[in-house]
Amino acid sequence: MAVPFAQLVQQRQKETELREALRQIRTALDAYRQGVREGRIEAAADASGYPPDLDALWQGEADKTKPDASKLYFLRRLPRDPFFPDPAAAPASTWGLRSYASPPDAPAAGRDVYDVYSLSPQTGLNGVPYREW
Repeated sequence: MAVPFAQLVQQRQKETELREALRQIRTALDAYRQGVREGRIEAAADASGYPPDLDALWQGEADKTKPDASKLYFLRRLPRDPFFPDPAAAPASTWGLRSYASPPDAPAAGRDVYDVYSLSPQTGLNGVPYREW
């Protein structure tokens, strides 16, 4: 009886980590886009304004409004998907990526990162697949 309860507790803990990681990354993506809108981050005229990859969020981008070449950082570190099976994988490779140009029902990677999702095929305790969180 204790084993199923322990598994349930572990799954809830991972779900909490997943929610928090998604919130952090999505907030950072929006902050990056805001930096482009404000003219603080260099972007092509035809670009969406979202980062080219997830690593740009923690590696930083040059702040073109500051003459001292300071950088804008959006995350201290990139969180991992807690449901990704390989603990040695780089954090950026643990997420599915959706570009601005891809449709919402068929997310696909592209020139930028508009959103992220879990690559886990599992379903959450709420009945919704982690991929759709």
